[in-house]
Amino acid sequence: MRTASLISVAALLWLTGCNEVPVEEAEVLPRPVLYMVAEPQAFIDQGFTGTVEPRFSTDLAFRVLGNLTARAVNVGDLVRHGEVVASIDPSALDLNVQSARAALASAEAQLASAAASEERNAALLKSGNIAQANYDAVRQMRDSAAAGLEKAQADYRKALDQRDFAQLQSDFDGVVSAVYAEVGQVVSAGQPVLQVARSDIRDVVVDVPDTMRDLLKLDTKFDVFLQADPQMRAVAQVREVAPVSDAFTRSRRLRLALDSTKADFRLGATVRVIAQSGHGVATVLNPASILQRDDKKFVWIVDPASETVHLREVRISGTTNAGLLVNDLDEGTIIVTAGIHQLSEGQKVRLGAKGDRN
Repeated sequence: MRTASLISVAALLWLTGCNEVPVEEAEVLPRPVLYMVAEPQAFIDQGFTGTVEPRFSTDLAFRVLGNLTARAVNVGDLVRHGEVVASIDPSALDLNVQSARAALASAEAQLASAAASEERNAALLKSGNIAQANYDAVRQMRDSAAAGLEKAQADYRKALDQRDFAQLQSDFDGVVSAVYAEVGQVVSAGQPVLQVARSDIRDVVVDVPDTMRDLLKLDTKFDVFLQADPQMRAVAQVREVAPVSDAFTRSRRLRLALDSTKADFRLGATVRVIAQSGHGVATVLNPASILQRDDKKFVWIVDPASETVHLREVRISGTTNAGLLVNDLDEGTIIVTAGIHQLSEGQKVRLGAKGDRN
């Protein structure tokens, strides 16, 4: 009985082993993927929104303490070089001028007296009526009086200069962009009273995504269009790139040198800037198609002959409402548009639905 049972178990094990398929012989089914076919087309990058700002602006301040008695300009007013824009009470400065003038007169009198005494003692020394030491003392007094006069003259000139500091003047032609003090306020030396911006040399300030490396280069040229009147066009080129990208938007601030002197591009105007390199032929890709590795951008390309996928590095040249612009994809290239993080190099795939999926 026991022998029969053992024979039955052995037969069952033999039949089970016959039905097993080796792991290495198991067929791996191709992974279905969504895809799109590259169709490069002419485009004009929609660009970025920026503002016109002054390249140079200066905070004007008095060099002396005083009570602000007049301010002749307000925000938006045009000023000329040397124009008086504000004044402080000059009473204390006038008193300083009077004091310095009196000190100068006293120094002149002292020098005249010392010079006359030195002249008399020189005659006495020549006749042998005084000792050399007495004459040297008198001459030293004359030299001291001469130095005192020189100091008094310098103090008087300083007082006159400070009297001129009671009036605040613009250092260049420009426009008042900010006001910091009102009439009646006591302002200290160096405290900003107003800001004047040069209107003849202007920049366009715009933020560009950090991923668009081709635009973050000095001397890159942009077409600038006035948002209020798109017919108004100018050209600007990058002169300054922010060294660090913004922590929240991951964009870099560019300052573009505007070559136009047209009055329409006034300070504060909103403009649209488009990279001149952004006019051309490109394929529009959904951002979900882009795989990023080590600061580089890749897409999965399907080889129709072997039905396998391969990584290809791409460069993003711009952006539109439809997606990202890529210039280096040939027409007819098959691009995987979904599930890009689940693929591996050389993996077999099966093309599923055609088209993008957001």
